[in-house]
Amino acid sequence: MPVNPDKKLTRLELEFDKGNWELATAKQYELLTKAEVWRAFLNSYTGKGFVIFDEDALPREKLLETLKELNAKVVAEKKLTVAELIDASYSWNNVFGES
Repeated sequence: MPVNPDKKLTRLELEFDKGNWELATAKQYELLTKAEVWRAFLNSYTGKGFVIFDEDALPREKLLETLKELNAKVVAEKKLTVAELIDASYSWNNVFGES
């Protein structure tokens, strides 16, 4: 299935209740089973994470409903394109020690 590289995605930075790693892992898996979610990472030890998703296909309210048990709050939001996400995912862009 071809994807438009200029398609807009939404990245939500989240803070949530920390400590329950089983619930955070289950919620991360639940998010990643949805085709509208491109990336998800929930760190139960820090209580922080992010979700990158297609807001046209999955309303934000529905996504946040999935995370309700974690008491997730959106602390930042960023719009990006599919091309930007792919470019940022290349291994040479993920070098330790660089921000």
